[in-house]
Amino acid sequence: MEEANQSVVSEFIFSGLCNSRELQTFLSLPFSMLYLMTVVGNLLVVFLFITDPHLHSPMYFLLANLSFVDFCLSSVTTPKLITDFLKDNKTISFGGCMSQVLCVHFFGGSEMVLLVTMAYDRYVAICKPLHYSSIMDRKKCIWLVMISWIIGFVHAMSQLAMISDLPFCGHRTVDSFFCDIPLVIKLACMDTHTLGILINADSGVLATTCFILLLISYTYILVTVRLQSKNGASKALSTCTSHITVVLLFFGPCIFIYLWPLSITWVDKFLAVFYTVITPLLNPAIYTLRNKEIRNAIKRLISQHMDS
Repeated sequence: MEEANQSVVSEFIFSGLCNSRELQTFLSLPFSMLYLMTVVGNLLVVFLFITDPHLHSPMYFLLANLSFVDFCLSSVTTPKLITDFLKDNKTISFGGCMSQVLCVHFFGGSEMVLLVTMAYDRYVAICKPLHYSSIMDRKKCIWLVMISWIIGFVHAMSQLAMISDLPFCGHRTVDSFFCDIPLVIKLACMDTHTLGILINADSGVLATTCFILLLISYTYILVTVRLQSKNGASKALSTCTSHITVVLLFFGPCIFIYLWPLSITWVDKFLAVFYTVITPLLNPAIYTLRNKEIRNAIKRLISQHMDS
Protein backbone atom coordinates (compact mmCIF):
# COMPACT_ATOMS: atom_id res chain seq x y z
CA MET A 1 0.00 0.00 0.00
CA GLU A 2 2.87 2.34 0.89
CA GLU A 3 4.61 1.60 -2.42
CA ALA A 4 1.41 2.33 -4.30
CA ASN A 5 1.18 5.76 -2.69
CA GLN A 6 4.74 6.65 -3.68
CA SER A 7 4.68 7.84 -7.26
CA VAL A 8 7.90 8.60 -9.12
CA VAL A 9 8.34 12.35 -9.65
CA SER A 10 8.90 13.06 -13.33
CA GLU A 11 9.02 16.84 -13.03
CA PHE A 12 9.43 19.67 -10.53
CA ILE A 13 7.60 22.98 -10.25
CA PHE A 14 9.40 26.28 -9.61
CA SER A 15 7.76 28.84 -7.34
CA GLY A 16 9.68 31.58 -9.17
CA LEU A 17 10.89 34.89 -7.81
CA CYS A 18 7.49 36.20 -6.76
CA ASN A 19 3.77 35.38 -6.74
CA SER A 20 2.49 38.45 -8.61
CA ARG A 21 1.62 37.62 -12.23
CA GLU A 22 1.86 41.30 -13.23
CA LEU A 23 5.28 41.73 -11.61
CA GLN A 24 6.60 38.59 -13.31
CA THR A 25 5.46 39.87 -16.71
CA PHE A 26 7.13 43.21 -15.98
CA LEU A 27 10.40 41.53 -14.91
CA SER A 28 10.68 39.51 -18.13
CA LEU A 29 11.94 42.52 -20.12
CA PRO A 30 14.68 43.77 -17.75
CA PHE A 31 15.95 40.23 -17.17
CA SER A 32 15.98 39.65 -20.92
CA MET A 33 18.07 42.79 -21.33
CA LEU A 34 20.42 41.72 -18.53
CA TYR A 35 20.94 38.31 -20.14
CA LEU A 36 21.53 39.86 -23.57
CA MET A 37 24.14 42.20 -22.07
CA THR A 38 25.75 39.24 -20.27
CA VAL A 39 26.01 37.22 -23.49
CA VAL A 40 27.33 40.14 -25.56
CA GLY A 41 29.76 41.33 -22.86
CA ASN A 42 31.31 37.96 -22.10
CA LEU A 43 31.49 36.73 -25.68
CA LEU A 44 33.02 40.08 -26.71
CA VAL A 45 35.89 39.50 -24.26
CA VAL A 46 36.41 35.99 -25.68
CA PHE A 47 36.27 37.33 -29.24
CA LEU A 48 38.75 40.11 -28.49
CA PHE A 49 41.22 37.65 -26.99
CA ILE A 50 40.98 35.33 -30.01
CA THR A 51 41.27 38.05 -32.67
CA ASP A 52 43.56 40.68 -31.11
CA PRO A 53 47.27 39.70 -30.89
CA HIS A 54 47.86 42.43 -28.30
CA LEU A 55 45.79 40.40 -25.82
CA HIS A 56 47.66 37.12 -26.29
CA SER A 57 49.08 37.02 -22.77
CA PRO A 58 48.37 34.79 -19.75
CA MET A 59 46.22 37.39 -17.96
CA TYR A 60 43.86 37.83 -20.91
CA PHE A 61 43.83 34.10 -21.62
CA LEU A 62 42.54 33.54 -18.08
CA LEU A 63 40.13 36.48 -18.38
CA ALA A 64 38.71 35.05 -21.62
CA ASN A 65 38.15 31.72 -19.89
CA LEU A 66 36.44 33.50 -16.99
CA SER A 67 34.12 35.26 -19.44
CA PHE A 68 33.28 31.97 -21.15
CA VAL A 69 32.49 30.32 -17.79
CA ASP A 70 30.29 33.29 -16.81
CA PHE A 71 28.43 33.03 -20.12
CA CYS A 72 27.80 29.32 -19.52
CA LEU A 73 26.80 29.78 -15.86
CA SER A 74 24.26 32.47 -16.71
CA SER A 75 22.88 30.42 -19.63
CA VAL A 76 22.09 27.47 -17.34
CA THR A 77 19.44 29.36 -15.36
CA THR A 78 18.56 32.75 -16.86
CA PRO A 79 16.80 31.71 -20.13
CA LYS A 80 14.57 29.35 -18.15
CA LEU A 81 13.85 32.11 -15.61
CA ILE A 82 12.87 34.54 -18.39
CA THR A 83 10.50 32.11 -20.13
CA ASP A 84 8.96 31.11 -16.77
CA PHE A 85 8.08 34.76 -16.10
CA LEU A 86 5.48 34.38 -18.87
CA LYS A 87 4.13 31.02 -17.69
CA ASP A 88 1.65 30.09 -15.00
CA ASN A 89 2.98 26.54 -14.77
CA LYS A 90 6.76 26.71 -14.22
CA THR A 91 7.80 23.08 -14.61
CA ILE A 92 11.09 21.34 -15.32
CA SER A 93 11.64 17.65 -15.98
CA PHE A 94 13.55 15.51 -13.50
CA GLY A 95 16.37 15.15 -16.02
CA GLY A 96 16.37 18.89 -16.65
CA CYS A 97 16.56 19.55 -12.93
CA MET A 98 19.52 17.20 -12.49
CA SER A 99 21.19 18.83 -15.50
CA GLN A 100 20.82 22.24 -13.88
CA VAL A 101 22.37 20.92 -10.67
CA LEU A 102 25.29 19.43 -12.61
CA CYS A 103 25.93 22.52 -14.76
CA VAL A 104 25.56 25.13 -12.00
CA HIS A 105 28.10 23.33 -9.82
CA PHE A 106 30.35 22.50 -12.77
CA PHE A 107 30.65 26.09 -13.97
CA GLY A 108 30.47 27.55 -10.46
CA GLY A 109 33.22 25.25 -9.16
CA SER A 110 35.36 25.90 -12.25
CA GLU A 111 35.02 29.66 -11.74
CA MET A 112 36.14 29.42 -8.12
CA VAL A 113 39.34 27.61 -9.06
CA LEU A 114 39.87 29.87 -12.08
CA LEU A 115 39.73 32.95 -9.83
CA VAL A 116 42.46 31.37 -7.68
CA THR A 117 44.50 30.79 -10.85
CA MET A 118 44.04 34.44 -11.82
CA ALA A 119 45.22 35.49 -8.35
CA TYR A 120 48.34 33.33 -8.82
CA ASP A 121 48.94 35.02 -12.18
CA ARG A 122 48.75 38.47 -10.53
CA TYR A 123 51.09 37.28 -7.76
CA VAL A 124 53.73 36.21 -10.28
CA ALA A 125 53.29 39.37 -12.36
CA ILE A 126 53.63 41.72 -9.37
CA CYS A 127 56.02 39.85 -7.06
CA LYS A 128 58.22 38.10 -9.66
CA PRO A 129 58.03 40.29 -12.78
CA LEU A 130 61.41 39.23 -14.16
CA HIS A 131 60.40 35.56 -14.15
CA TYR A 132 56.79 36.09 -15.27
CA SER A 133 57.19 34.94 -18.87
CA SER A 134 59.04 31.76 -17.87
CA ILE A 135 56.69 30.85 -15.00
CA MET A 136 53.40 31.65 -16.75
CA ASP A 137 54.22 30.11 -20.11
CA ARG A 138 51.56 28.93 -22.57
CA LYS A 139 51.70 25.28 -21.50
CA LYS A 140 51.32 26.09 -17.80
CA CYS A 141 48.39 28.44 -18.47
CA ILE A 142 46.56 25.72 -20.40
CA TRP A 143 47.18 23.22 -17.62
CA LEU A 144 45.93 25.64 -14.96
CA VAL A 145 42.70 26.22 -16.88
CA MET A 146 42.27 22.47 -17.46
CA ILE A 147 42.72 21.86 -13.73
CA SER A 148 39.98 24.40 -12.96
CA TRP A 149 37.59 22.59 -15.34
CA ILE A 150 38.53 19.18 -13.92
CA ILE A 151 37.99 20.26 -10.31
CA GLY A 152 34.68 21.86 -11.28
CA PHE A 153 33.58 18.64 -13.02
CA VAL A 154 34.59 16.40 -10.11
CA HIS A 155 32.79 18.71 -7.67
CA ALA A 156 29.63 18.74 -9.82
CA MET A 157 29.62 14.96 -10.22
CA SER A 158 30.02 14.48 -6.47
CA GLN A 159 27.03 16.75 -5.85
CA LEU A 160 24.92 15.00 -8.48
CA ALA A 161 25.84 11.53 -7.18
CA MET A 162 24.51 12.44 -3.73
CA ILE A 163 21.04 13.47 -4.94
CA SER A 164 20.33 11.62 -8.20
CA ASP A 165 19.05 8.49 -6.44
CA LEU A 166 16.98 10.23 -3.77
CA PRO A 167 13.32 9.10 -3.61
CA PHE A 168 10.99 11.94 -4.60
CA CYS A 169 7.38 11.01 -4.05
CA GLY A 170 5.38 13.86 -2.55
CA HIS A 171 5.97 17.60 -2.74
CA ARG A 172 7.62 18.71 -5.97
CA THR A 173 7.63 22.52 -5.70
CA VAL A 174 11.13 23.99 -5.62
CA ASP A 175 10.99 27.33 -3.81
CA SER A 176 13.27 29.09 -6.30
CA PHE A 177 13.71 29.69 -10.04
CA PHE A 178 16.21 26.86 -10.63
CA CYS A 179 17.17 23.52 -9.10
CA ASP A 180 19.40 24.51 -6.21
CA ILE A 181 20.48 21.43 -4.24
CA PRO A 182 19.55 22.62 -0.71
CA LEU A 183 15.98 23.21 -1.92
CA VAL A 184 15.72 20.03 -4.02
CA ILE A 185 16.74 17.66 -1.22
CA LYS A 186 14.01 19.12 1.00
CA LEU A 187 11.50 17.46 -1.36
CA ALA A 188 12.89 13.95 -0.87
CA CYS A 189 10.64 11.58 1.08
CA MET A 190 13.36 10.58 3.55
CA ASP A 191 15.45 12.18 6.27
CA THR A 192 18.11 14.24 4.44
CA HIS A 193 19.63 16.08 7.40
CA THR A 194 22.94 14.22 7.25
CA LEU A 195 22.98 14.34 3.46
CA GLY A 196 22.38 18.08 3.54
CA ILE A 197 25.38 18.53 5.84
CA LEU A 198 27.56 16.49 3.45
CA ILE A 199 26.38 18.43 0.39
CA ASN A 200 26.90 21.81 2.06
CA ALA A 201 30.29 20.66 3.33
CA ASP A 202 31.30 19.63 -0.19
CA SER A 203 30.42 23.04 -1.65
CA GLY A 204 31.49 24.92 1.46
CA VAL A 205 34.95 23.35 1.58
CA LEU A 206 35.61 24.17 -2.08
CA ALA A 207 34.35 27.76 -1.76
CA THR A 208 36.08 28.42 1.57
CA THR A 209 39.39 26.87 0.46
CA CYS A 210 39.45 28.93 -2.72
CA PHE A 211 38.46 32.08 -0.82
CA ILE A 212 41.22 31.57 1.78
CA LEU A 213 43.79 30.98 -0.97
CA LEU A 214 42.65 34.21 -2.61
CA LEU A 215 42.96 36.15 0.64
CA ILE A 216 46.46 34.75 1.20
CA SER A 217 47.48 35.58 -2.38
CA TYR A 218 46.38 39.20 -2.25
CA THR A 219 47.72 39.73 1.27
CA TYR A 220 51.10 38.39 0.16
CA ILE A 221 51.05 40.63 -2.93
CA LEU A 222 50.33 43.75 -0.85
CA VAL A 223 52.86 42.91 1.86
CA THR A 224 55.61 42.02 -0.64
CA VAL A 225 55.20 45.15 -2.73
CA ARG A 226 54.80 47.31 0.36
CA LEU A 227 58.29 46.26 1.46
CA GLN A 228 59.72 47.18 -1.94
CA SER A 229 58.40 50.74 -2.21
CA LYS A 230 56.39 53.25 -0.22
CA ASN A 231 53.66 53.53 -2.81
CA GLY A 232 53.79 49.83 -3.65
CA ALA A 233 50.71 48.84 -1.69
CA SER A 234 48.49 51.41 -3.39
CA LYS A 235 49.83 50.47 -6.83
CA ALA A 236 49.28 46.76 -6.19
CA LEU A 237 45.81 47.44 -4.85
CA SER A 238 45.01 49.50 -7.93
CA THR A 239 46.21 46.67 -10.18
CA CYS A 240 44.18 44.02 -8.37
CA THR A 241 41.04 46.02 -7.51
CA SER A 242 39.07 44.56 -10.43
CA HIS A 243 39.95 41.01 -9.46
CA ILE A 244 39.22 41.55 -5.77
CA THR A 245 35.82 43.07 -6.64
CA VAL A 246 34.88 40.06 -8.78
CA VAL A 247 36.02 37.68 -6.02
CA LEU A 248 33.84 39.38 -3.41
CA LEU A 249 30.82 39.53 -5.72
CA PHE A 250 31.07 35.83 -6.57
CA PHE A 251 32.17 34.25 -3.30
CA GLY A 252 30.03 36.36 -0.98
CA PRO A 253 26.64 34.93 -2.05
CA CYS A 254 28.00 31.38 -2.50
CA ILE A 255 29.54 31.17 0.96
CA PHE A 256 26.44 32.76 2.53
CA ILE A 257 24.06 30.28 0.87
CA TYR A 258 26.04 27.13 1.70
CA LEU A 259 27.54 28.01 5.08
CA TRP A 260 24.95 30.28 6.72
CA PRO A 261 22.85 28.15 9.10
CA LEU A 262 19.63 30.16 8.70
CA SER A 263 17.58 30.08 5.50
CA ILE A 264 15.50 33.14 4.59
CA THR A 265 13.62 32.57 1.33
CA TRP A 266 13.73 36.07 -0.13
CA VAL A 267 17.40 36.48 0.83
CA ASP A 268 18.31 33.13 -0.78
CA LYS A 269 16.44 34.08 -3.96
CA PHE A 270 18.16 37.47 -4.11
CA LEU A 271 21.60 35.90 -3.66
CA ALA A 272 20.79 33.22 -6.26
CA VAL A 273 19.84 35.94 -8.76
CA PHE A 274 23.00 37.80 -7.86
CA TYR A 275 25.49 35.03 -8.57
CA THR A 276 23.67 33.48 -11.56
CA VAL A 277 22.43 36.65 -13.30
CA ILE A 278 24.14 39.78 -11.98
CA THR A 279 27.73 38.65 -11.35
CA PRO A 280 28.23 37.15 -14.86
CA LEU A 281 27.13 40.55 -16.21
CA LEU A 282 29.34 42.60 -13.89
CA ASN A 283 32.56 40.63 -14.51
CA PRO A 284 33.17 41.77 -18.11
CA ALA A 285 31.95 45.29 -17.23
CA ILE A 286 34.38 45.56 -14.30
CA TYR A 287 37.35 44.27 -16.25
CA THR A 288 36.52 46.21 -19.42
CA LEU A 289 35.96 49.55 -17.71
CA ARG A 290 39.14 49.30 -15.62
CA ASN A 291 41.42 47.65 -18.19
CA LYS A 292 43.10 50.03 -20.63
CA GLU A 293 44.31 47.25 -22.96
CA ILE A 294 40.80 45.84 -23.44
CA ARG A 295 39.41 49.33 -24.07
CA ASN A 296 42.11 49.81 -26.70
CA ALA A 297 41.24 46.43 -28.24
CA ILE A 298 37.60 47.51 -28.53
CA LYS A 299 38.70 50.76 -30.20
CA ARG A 300 40.86 48.82 -32.66
CA LEU A 301 37.95 46.50 -33.42
CA ILE A 302 35.62 49.46 -34.07
CA SER A 303 38.27 51.16 -36.19
CA GLN A 304 38.82 48.06 -38.31
CA HIS A 305 35.08 47.68 -38.80
CA MET A 306 34.70 51.32 -39.88
CA ASP A 307 37.69 51.10 -42.27
CA SER A 308 36.25 47.99 -43.91
